[in-house]
Amino acid sequence: MYRIRLNRLKTSRHMTEEEIAAERLLIEASKKDVRKFSALYDRYFEGIFEFIYRRTDDEALSDDLCSQTFFKALENLKRYEFRGLPFSAWLYRIATNEVNKHFNKTNRNRVFSLEEERVKELMDAEDEGFTQAQLDLLKKTLSELPTATVEILELRFFEQRSFSEIAYILNIGESGAKMRLYRAVEKLRSHFNISWRE
Repeated sequence: MYRIRLNRLKTSRHMTEEEIAAERLLIEASKKDVRKFSALYDRYFEGIFEFIYRRTDDEALSDDLCSQTFFKALENLKRYEFRGLPFSAWLYRIATNEVNKHFNKTNRNRVFSLEEERVKELMDAEDEGFTQAQLDLLKKTLSELPTATVEILELRFFEQRSFSEIAYILNIGESGAKMRLYRAVEKLRSHFNISWRE
């Protein structure tokens, strides 16, 4: 069961190849001198915290899971292998695992937070917002989807991650990520006017 929260859109941008290359040098420097990891921490803390918060709706818990994410990243930094993706993909993978471990240990409901602007974009909605009936139907539809499918919806539409990043974050094949997303979009299309371009 998911609880639905509508949030204001937080924009994200994709890294260029040059930025990824520069980041890779910073990672290698951090492997030799852990103090340099603070630049990576500063760059990604807010995004990882928000990602976790959108899944928990609990600030204190999000803070704990975010701290655990960065602790594990620092602890395992020497084993990090560059795969052509931004370093954030590795952090999102760790954060996803930490959130999933938390929910596997507790009986709390998962949260699926929706940025209102992205939902409008996805569903070709009018500017006046959503009716309670539409939100209830969206909540019911999402609750019928497997957790892994909801994660893909979130990563693709609300985090704006590429399929290669999604595959890496969720430790699945890229074609599997596309198939899960396709099935989720088809399920949503049975109830909503969905516009989706790969």
